[in-house]
Amino acid sequence: MRIIAGKNKGKKLKEFKGDSIRPTSDRAKESLFNILGQRVLDCNFLDLCSGTGSIGIEAYSRGAKNVTFVDISSESLALCKENANSVGLKEKFVKNSAIGFLMGADEPFDIIFFDPPYEFSNVKEILTAVKDKNLLSGGGVFVYEHKSDRESEQVLGFDLYDTRKYGIAVFDFYRLSL
Repeated sequence: MRIIAGKNKGKKLKEFKGDSIRPTSDRAKESLFNILGQRVLDCNFLDLCSGTGSIGIEAYSRGAKNVTFVDISSESLALCKENANSVGLKEKFVKNSAIGFLMGADEPFDIIFFDPPYEFSNVKEILTAVKDKNLLSGGGVFVYEHKSDRESEQVLGFDLYDTRKYGIAVFDFYRLSL
């Protein structure tokens, strides 16, 4: 696992031992950030269910202004902090569930990347909290990574405007409905 582009390009990040954690592949990560493009510059980025921190660190390397990392696992958050600190990133690290963090959050994000465990099945609850708490800025993007055997969800108040598949991983791109 490495940083694909930006000021920290090529930097290797530490991974979990074993296969209990499923980091986003470098190929999928590169495609994700190619799709997000210039939106990442100076954005307020939320890495929700951050795991190793790979996605948020990639956003930082590509010019994100602020990155918030959230994970319910102490072990994941410790590895995320170690990886982030290795590139000089000392942002906000929060130990909480995705819904717990969202219910207490009060600032909007330009990009929210949500990569829960593949058995997670209630993205509607997460998106509803984002909408109800006004946590996605105007023109913001919510990206949901899930397993390819799960159907993409239509959620009231959001437009699912793009879906991309990379092996067993699928990225759904949502924006607020106009």
